Amino acid sequence: MTVWTLAPEPFDSPDATALRRAYYHDVASRYWGRPATVEEVDEGLTGDGAELLTPPTGRFVVGRYGGEAAACGGVLMLDQERAELTRVFLLHDFRGRKGASLLMETLEHEARALGARRMVLNTRLDLVEARALYARHGYVEIPAYCTGPYMDIWYGKDL
Repeated sequence: MTVWTLAPEPFDSPDATALRRAYYHDVASRYWGRPATVEEVDEGLTGDGAELLTPPTGRFVVGRYGGEAAACGGVLMLDQERAELTRVFLLHDFRGRKGASLLMETLEHEARALGARRMVLNTRLDLVEARALYARHGYVEIPAYCTGPYMDIWYGKDL
């Protein structure tokens, strides 16, 4: 039986880096309506703040299915009580295997371990799979807590 394993991992490990690249490629390609180029992915990852996804400011998690890196996500402490959920992603070939729920549970656990009492996130309206995942896990729409060009809707949940 193939199983998921999820654990914190440095954001710049080879597997974490490959997953972050796949995440950015996926969301950028959907936004632009065409495949993102390698150069565009490189540019998007430059200065993206992933280095903050290390304690005490955050955590990055990698999920493996049967040992293969297949999922990732991060939590970033915004203040003493709020953590932001970010970069939640499963490779398309691994969707539908319960990994997303396990990833959400693990990320919420990591946020609590960092001291968070509330999780918030922002996303785009076109990322319908992500929005459905958040709703299934008890996230509800909240007022905007930040602004940016790729933010359409904000969610929150007490941990």
